[in-house]
Amino acid sequence: MINLPKIPYLSVPDKPILSTTQEHLPIADVTNDVVIYKDGGAALVMESTSLNFGLLSEKEQAAVITAYAAMINSLSFSVQIVVRTQRKDISSYISFLDEQAAKITHPLLARLMREYKGFILDSVKKKNVLGKRFFVVLYLSPLELGVGKSIASLTKRGVTLPFPKSYVIKKAKITLYPRRDHLIRQAGRLGIKFRQLTTAELIDLYFTVYNPEKPAVKKEPEVILEHK
Repeated sequence: MINLPKIPYLSVPDKPILSTTQEHLPIADVTNDVVIYKDGGAALVMESTSLNFGLLSEKEQAAVITAYAAMINSLSFSVQIVVRTQRKDISSYISFLDEQAAKITHPLLARLMREYKGFILDSVKKKNVLGKRFFVVLYLSPLELGVGKSIASLTKRGVTLPFPKSYVIKKAKITLYPRRDHLIRQAGRLGIKFRQLTTAELIDLYFTVYNPEKPAVKKEPEVILEHK
């Protein structure tokens, strides 16, 4: 009788996977409008308004470019710019048009409203309507928490959060809030407004990022062949 060697990976019985998605994410908690990472770092996220650069005159465009260059050159810290593109749901906008159309009594205005609604629906059928959101992320590295704390983060492997949460939040606010205020002032010269996301908005943002909606599948019309 020949004894075959056992392969370790094949001899292990199948076990159900019990780990959750949260165990694989770098985020430990979202609280006090601050994102806390498992390595002890933290971040705050600001959403930015947009600016239609193409509609500006040449002098206005030059002024915007100069203000943007001044903002970039004034930074003494790192920033992350995130542009998120999503398919826009216009069902609520169509419902709003229907509500407004019901209030119109003038026949000419009612006809214009119907034509406008038809134009919107026709545009959506021809191409997808995409919406863009712009975010600026300010990150606090664990190295900025202090030498002793940084060494502790390297030795305490396997711990979910190497530092007390209250300490990370306090340090994040002291360090990141001045940077946030500086960016808000500089962006004001561009005609852009920054707004820090709240805890509820951060949770909703990260949930949609890690749980994207499934793309809609367009069904092709059925073709019926007639036999003569």
